[in-house]
Amino acid sequence: MKKISLGSTGLQVTKSSMGCLPVQRCSTEDGAKLIRAAYEGGINYFDTANAYTDSEKKVGLALHDVRHEVIISTKSAARDKKGCAAHIDNSLKMLQTDYIDLFQFHQCPALPDINDTEGAFAAALAAKKAGKIRHIGLTTHRIEVAEEAIASGCFETLQFPFSYISTDRDLQLADKCMHAGMGFIAMKGLAGGLLNNARACYAFMNMYQNVVPIWGIQHMDELRQWLAVSEEEPKMTSEIQAVIEHDRLELAGSFCRGCGYCMPCPAGIEINNSARMNMLLRRSPWQQYYTPEWREKMERINNCLGCRQCASKCPYQLDTPNVLKYMLKDYNEFYEAHKSEL
Repeated sequence: MKKISLGSTGLQVTKSSMGCLPVQRCSTEDGAKLIRAAYEGGINYFDTANAYTDSEKKVGLALHDVRHEVIISTKSAARDKKGCAAHIDNSLKMLQTDYIDLFQFHQCPALPDINDTEGAFAAALAAKKAGKIRHIGLTTHRIEVAEEAIASGCFETLQFPFSYISTDRDLQLADKCMHAGMGFIAMKGLAGGLLNNARACYAFMNMYQNVVPIWGIQHMDELRQWLAVSEEEPKMTSEIQAVIEHDRLELAGSFCRGCGYCMPCPAGIEINNSARMNMLLRRSPWQQYYTPEWREKMERINNCLGCRQCASKCPYQLDTPNVLKYMLKDYNEFYEAHKSEL
């Protein structure tokens, strides 16, 4: 499988790599089998996080005996030295390893303070000195933070949402990272599940030599698809370009990326999925969203307290309460138009 250099880290990672957030929804046995199958299929880079419940444990179970043949990154959202250090030690235990190839500060709303002796950055530096981690990066959904991270010269990698419906400003991050010698890890290459043409997504990523997409994989058939596409290495064609242009026209702009920064909601609304329901209904098998469980989730929108905490935390400046109201209205109208097909 094609490999590229992850910035100036010296790490050679497969162009198609595995995001291990979804495996937390698998059983322990199935999750470990899936990760092992990815390794046996040629994938050598696996991205997880302390916050992904038992994802790290499953990665450890699957890969501990081939540890030196794979590259593992994990993350911590702790902002203090003590909490971050504890997360690193726990990650090492769960991953069944004595080192982490790439440690990342998780979902940063602002840059970690490199001068704070009691901050998370100090913990990462101490862990690196002790040999517990080898490289330091960060993840964020905020474009301003991403740009500041590149300019700072303090981080070896950046992980940011990146797909063919990203804004021009977002896409420019790839070139900025290349010039800065930073690795660029593309999360949400399927735009939170809204993009469903694997060949188009791969061909787009293949245009950026320094971009490493970490595809979120939960099922074996998804893995087989990515392995097949990676072997084919589709290039950009007029046919694929037409797919991309159609999706950009339909999806680009102000839409919920499902990042979850708005959560938790004091009224119990599952904002990160409910706020993009209209697209989920139209771009995936819609019947799955009319189960009693999903009906109850969508009805929670009626319990909105009007506190606007979600809007204040949204990195994309969405008017989330109004978006949710529209989604519930569209959800009910869509049902009336399609209920005979259930």
